[in-house]
Amino acid sequence: MTGFVLDLATLHPGFDRVEAESSASDVGLSQTEWREPVRGKFTVDRSGERVSVRGSVQSRAHLECVRCLREFDLPLDVPLEVYAERSGSTSREEQKQLERDDYMLFHDGRRLDLRESVREALLLELPITPYCREDCPGLCPSCGAELALGPCGCTAASND
Repeated sequence: MTGFVLDLATLHPGFDRVEAESSASDVGLSQTEWREPVRGKFTVDRSGERVSVRGSVQSRAHLECVRCLREFDLPLDVPLEVYAERSGSTSREEQKQLERDDYMLFHDGRRLDLRESVREALLLELPITPYCREDCPGLCPSCGAELALGPCGCTAASND
């Protein structure tokens, strides 16, 4: 197995435990926002040509708080579930439809590539408005002082 590409020949029929790790760029994430490796722990169930992967993916996203504009790291632990069948088991059109609807992946009998699924799972877990902490007071709307360091003392703050 290389990163998040499972080598199906090394998996036993039935259940296997698999751990994976790769750089953020290997799964298609920006190295500036994802500075730590992406790790995954999975239970893989291989039954004939069908493969199901269940587990979780962990990493840390480097974000900017929307309130105070400080940079911070957000640890993520995201569940991942993937179902795959061998290519050619259904018509080409049906395969495209199933992949487009995110119901199933298809493998070539040798490898199952999980990189795109891992990338999507991590990106979907990111908050739309990231906060360094839930009670972050942000910046003063008048002078721009960081209110987490204490009151700014400007006249706009005293008028509020």
